[in-house]
Amino acid sequence: MTRLRVRPPYTRIISALIALGAALLIVWLGIPLLAPAYLLLSLVALQEYAVLMNLRGVPIRRRSLWVATLLTLPASLPVTYTGLFDMQPLFAGVSWREALLGLFALYLIGLEVIHPNDRSVESVIYTLFGYLYIPWLLGYAITLRYTPDGVLGLWYLMIPILAIIASDAGAYIFGKLFGRRKLAPQVSPNKTLEGAFGGLASAIVIVSLVTFVLELVLGLRVDIYDTLLFSVLVASAAQLGDLFESLIKRWAGVKDAGFFLPGHGGALDRIDSMLFAVPVTYYFVVLVVLR
Repeated sequence: MTRLRVRPPYTRIISALIALGAALLIVWLGIPLLAPAYLLLSLVALQEYAVLMNLRGVPIRRRSLWVATLLTLPASLPVTYTGLFDMQPLFAGVSWREALLGLFALYLIGLEVIHPNDRSVESVIYTLFGYLYIPWLLGYAITLRYTPDGVLGLWYLMIPILAIIASDAGAYIFGKLFGRRKLAPQVSPNKTLEGAFGGLASAIVIVSLVTFVLELVLGLRVDIYDTLLFSVLVASAAQLGDLFESLIKRWAGVKDAGFFLPGHGGALDRIDSMLFAVPVTYYFVVLVVLR
């Protein structure tokens, strides 16, 4: 009997649709699904990161990263979150997230001083970077979801997710149709300048539409220039995150970080854009929209 096989493009599309539906549901329901999704993505991505580092002979303190990730979950909750944890600032002007980052750095240094080896310095640097790059930055998704409250935060987190999807789709379509000049040939040979501008234009359209809906539904007023600025920032951050992860993979000598999602590579391949775009969104909301 001949076996029917699903072609890779269809597998990629189906996986993308399932991932999009799951992401929207998780964002909508908030902490009950956002917390386990954050832990799952962070821990899987950290495992992929550790494997990439090990390919270059860099030792990573995996268990330390896992513990730090668990602590980062409650530390990422803003003071506006009214739930199980009351996350008031540790000290005036010092959040739990900032304190955790500093304490984790001191812990790693102390651990290597107690148990030194020839690669202790590398272990501290790359383990701390792995924490900062993945769970610490991804924690901004939790912070943004409840900034300034659970209603507006829902939309503010939706915006970068939809902008990333629009940017990826626009970059792919415009790159295929008009791509001629390479964007960063030594990092990601398939990406083009035309695709990057197409992704940027697509993100501007989506962000503009979402902010228009917010004005109609919630009465939120966002200046048109702020909308354009935000669109440029979030699309640029998303593409930078994608390129940076490609740089890490090229350095490690692999094509994909893992096999988390069929047709899409590893978990790190899926969240690379979010790791930069969501923090940019958070700071834009806090410093520009809510000022």
